[in-house]
Amino acid sequence: MDGILVGTCSWTDRALIASGWYPPGRRDPEGRLRHYAERFPVVEVDASYYALPSRRNSRLWAERTPPGFVFDVKAFSLLTGHPTPRAALPADLRPAFPAQRGRGPGATDPALLDEVWQRFTTALEPLREAGRLGTVLFQFPPWFVPGARAEEVLGACAKRTAGWPVAVEFRHPVWWREDAYEATAALLTRLDFAAAAVDTAQGLPASVPPVTPVTSRRLGLVRFHGRSTAWGAGSKEDRFRHGYTEPELAAWVPRLRGMAERTERLHVLFNNCCGDAAVRAAETMRGLLGLPAGIAGGPMARGP
Repeated sequence: MDGILVGTCSWTDRALIASGWYPPGRRDPEGRLRHYAERFPVVEVDASYYALPSRRNSRLWAERTPPGFVFDVKAFSLLTGHPTPRAALPADLRPAFPAQRGRGPGATDPALLDEVWQRFTTALEPLREAGRLGTVLFQFPPWFVPGARAEEVLGACAKRTAGWPVAVEFRHPVWWREDAYEATAALLTRLDFAAAAVDTAQGLPASVPPVTPVTSRRLGLVRFHGRSTAWGAGSKEDRFRHGYTEPELAAWVPRLRGMAERTERLHVLFNNCCGDAAVRAAETMRGLLGLPAGIAGGPMARGP
């Protein structure tokens, strides 16, 4: 059992940079990543959702972080059926990308989709080769609901990512409601996809149940989005604005330990992007779990 790795969902978030968490002399791109990697063993690459990553950046990320540090990379928006602006594509692909005709990967020209997949996977090769690819996160939109079409999309994703570590987060709450839970868990287990458990505000139409499924023996994933009542609506800042209290985090400790007992490694990531709220919450959770800072935080903290 490799253990529990605690980190955040970005090290380049503008609110974090503006918060002053990065000290003077370490506020350039290289300095920020090195500073972050001295304190946490894992980070999520959020920018890859908005634009295709590059091999150069993947190589630099691996070079600028210590052995054992890993990156969870969020899949490009087009690969999960989210609306994707033409400007998000490389310039040479934009002429082949008309206005999207519908929702989902099936709304995109197959040849263009093949090319985007190829570029995305090629860009991640330096991380894979260096052993730094923690997982690739496919975050599906709120309109992606259980059914034959969804299973077809997930199956196609599994074929394209064969051999990769993959995690899936569903944004529609029906996937993890009581009457669908077993079928959802069985589907992801069959595909060897790690299920992303989430912490969000409850009681809202878009609230995903706070369940803790473990569907892969390689990896478990928990993403703390904050508990804003604007979840599912409002601006990004409104949706994710929340400062976790120690009691809120402490309630998760036995659940995290239980998940870690069922998988080789558990990634615990904070996405409450409001100033330095995510890094502070990650530091608090690390302390509650009894983990030291940095890569040494890998071995799982056991209860008394």
